[in-house]
Amino acid sequence: MADWGAVLMSVVLFVLLTPGLLFQLPGKNRVLEFGNMQTSGASILVHTIIYFGLITIFLIAIGVHIYAGILFSTIQSNDIKMVNNG
Repeated sequence: MADWGAVLMSVVLFVLLTPGLLFQLPGKNRVLEFGNMQTSGASILVHTIIYFGLITIFLIAIGVHIYAGILFSTIQSNDIKMVNNG
């Protein structure tokens, strides 16, 4: 079984935390700007720290796991074996 939790969480957080896409912290003219589609070195650093913190919380502390693919057929095989045995 493949654990897609890390891959999915990383991609979603990377897209959402791209500086300037949804928000930029610190902004060019204000501390927090929304949807300005610009970036700076300071905002890249801040968004990197936020990304690292959130990915650590979701993957290590909470333990997000998403299993896809073979899981459904494995469950079906085990159910069939249990029915045949009992």
